[in-house]
Amino acid sequence: MNDPELPPSPPVPPAVADPAPVLPLAAEPLPAPPAPLPEPPPLPPGPLPLVPGETAKYKIPDMHPEGRKFLGLALLAVLVSGLWLQWTALSFILLGVSVWVAAFFRDPVRVTPLGEDLIVSPADGLISLITNVDVPRQLVGEGGLEAGLVTRITVFMNVFDVHVNRAPVAGRLTRIVYVPGKFLNAELDKASEENERQYFVMENAAGERIAFTQIAGLVARRIMKWVSVGQMLKAGERFGLIRFGSRVDVFLPAGYVPAVAVGQRSIAGETVLAVKGTPLLKGAQSQ
Repeated sequence: MNDPELPPSPPVPPAVADPAPVLPLAAEPLPAPPAPLPEPPPLPPGPLPLVPGETAKYKIPDMHPEGRKFLGLALLAVLVSGLWLQWTALSFILLGVSVWVAAFFRDPVRVTPLGEDLIVSPADGLISLITNVDVPRQLVGEGGLEAGLVTRITVFMNVFDVHVNRAPVAGRLTRIVYVPGKFLNAELDKASEENERQYFVMENAAGERIAFTQIAGLVARRIMKWVSVGQMLKAGERFGLIRFGSRVDVFLPAGYVPAVAVGQRSIAGETVLAVKGTPLLKGAQSQ
């Protein structure tokens, strides 16, 4: 008996080579870490906590110790007039005078801008004159200025301004000259030559000399200084006081130009009075 025919065997597929191994992708290089931020510059020393982000707060100005005796005399006059005259109008007028005396000798905290090419105002008051003048002879000599023309900026202080004066730059005092004189109105230009006055010269780190003058006025009868030749001062540091209305002149060294305009108000130790190089101002207008 014949066996039935078997179905043909399926074709054998050809041998497949082993697939190539899958290699892992090369890891991409990580980005370089950011460079560390530079540390902020050190904060300048000063009476206020100058911390970035902190809000400054108003502070009632202290009274300079020089004014205590005057305030004491004014209050004594108020007390005597009140007890003697039974608090008449005179007593209240004297009380108002006492308040004015306390305000006159106020000594507020000031924040001084720092810079090698800055000159800050040494006095509160009105910029009353900017002009070119010959260097006063009292400023010429050892530790002083050379003779010639210089730019002079005049700051007039009325009886309501702060009268504590501050150094316009950081440096060393090289010359101080006191000149007795008259008590004309300090707003007059001739007051710089005829009134009682005191000259100062300071030398900064660059060897530049800046001169300034305390000038007594019609009411001012006393020019005071608390410094001496050879002493080092910081910009904005207190160096003296003029009682009851006066003026301060500042003589700019070569290369410095005014950064204020006539008629502008300045604040001692804060207002930038002059800069070295290109003028900051193209003009000014009152409005």
